[in-house]
Amino acid sequence: MKPIIKVENLSKQYRIGARQAPYKTIRETVTEVFTAPFNAARRKRNNNGNTIWALKDVGFEVMPGEVVGVIGRNGAGKSTLLKVLSRITEPTAGQVDLYGRVGSLLEVGTGFHPELTGRENIYLNGAILGMQQREIERKFDEIVAFAEIEKFLDTPVKHYSSGMYMRLAFSVAAHLEPEILLVDEVLAVGDAAFQKKCLGKMGDVARQGRTVLFVSHNMSAVSILCPKTILLQSGRIVACETTPNVISQYLSFETQQSAEALWSFEEASGSQKTRLRAVRVLNRKGQVSFDVDIDEPITLEMEFWITQKSRMTPSFHVYNQQGLLLFAVANLHDDVWGALEYTPGIYQCRCVIPGNYLNNGQHYLTLYLTSDNNSYSVEVVKNEVVSFRVHDNGASRGDYMREWSGLVRPILAWTGSQIGEIP
Repeated sequence: MKPIIKVENLSKQYRIGARQAPYKTIRETVTEVFTAPFNAARRKRNNNGNTIWALKDVGFEVMPGEVVGVIGRNGAGKSTLLKVLSRITEPTAGQVDLYGRVGSLLEVGTGFHPELTGRENIYLNGAILGMQQREIERKFDEIVAFAEIEKFLDTPVKHYSSGMYMRLAFSVAAHLEPEILLVDEVLAVGDAAFQKKCLGKMGDVARQGRTVLFVSHNMSAVSILCPKTILLQSGRIVACETTPNVISQYLSFETQQSAEALWSFEEASGSQKTRLRAVRVLNRKGQVSFDVDIDEPITLEMEFWITQKSRMTPSFHVYNQQGLLLFAVANLHDDVWGALEYTPGIYQCRCVIPGNYLNNGQHYLTLYLTSDNNSYSVEVVKNEVVSFRVHDNGASRGDYMREWSGLVRPILAWTGSQIGEIP
């Protein structure tokens, strides 16, 4: 089968520095002609210090009907890649072959004319995609209903809020049936209901056999939508394979491979009420341990300073290697500490994850300290500050040797009985 997207040795270089003036005087033009050889030599010497490679030697193929995620840190080259694929930006080197009609949703309102109404922009975008008027009309009501802008359909889009812009832009991009859909961080804008709606629609697009490239920092969305993912780092592809493996590799780049983190009072995160002192993952023996057997209990430990008398609630959020939140736990139900008003001092709190609860693989801890003296307030938050790896020792597997699916893997009590006989 022929790929629908083929990228070979793609590179994009940007120059850092002052923008050149658009117009020159006759004197400047004549001077430039005579000094051209010297200027060229100077530019060559300074070139390395004044340029960056947003993309460097990127190459990959996407087959028709594939939904591929693109992840990486800010500045890794994700948005630049989609802009090159959308023909918005010219590549410095390399080649891009696209075999199909391309629809792009790169940022709020991309491709909209601010003076035109919502209705006019729908037809304009359809025409840009090469669609005939009857094709656009067939989808028109569906686009408007999804975007929920019926009352403002004949209002110029320059008067739309950013949320209305995004709803209409996504609806147009998803409903006008391009063979290739490029989406950049669509879930970064909009309320929770709209984000859920977008995920559902993108799932529908994928099931219709269209090709999607989906850039996102939302690992949960990437896991749900994309069987395959590309990981970019400093403009280069460092992984391109199944999504769970790529997300695990990405998180390993982003997170300390350590089960303990310590801070002095001066460098600690916090507020006027509290500061974070330490966080640890402990094994059955009470030792700091990055590697824990699957049937061992795991102790999560937090230490913090209290500098002002206040009620404080410590909590842990546990994520798996796909970036999915498995659970959040706080000490709210503890008879003593859950209702305690802390006085100034150093405190330590622990909670225990029972053995045979988490599935095998790497896990990450995000922690919070929140106060509620007057109103709920986050005093400290540390994202994915430590990590630990659960090892499958085979004790709970029986004869089943394949990968065990599921976010958690508890051993639960079973009962059984014969309730009758075959007649």
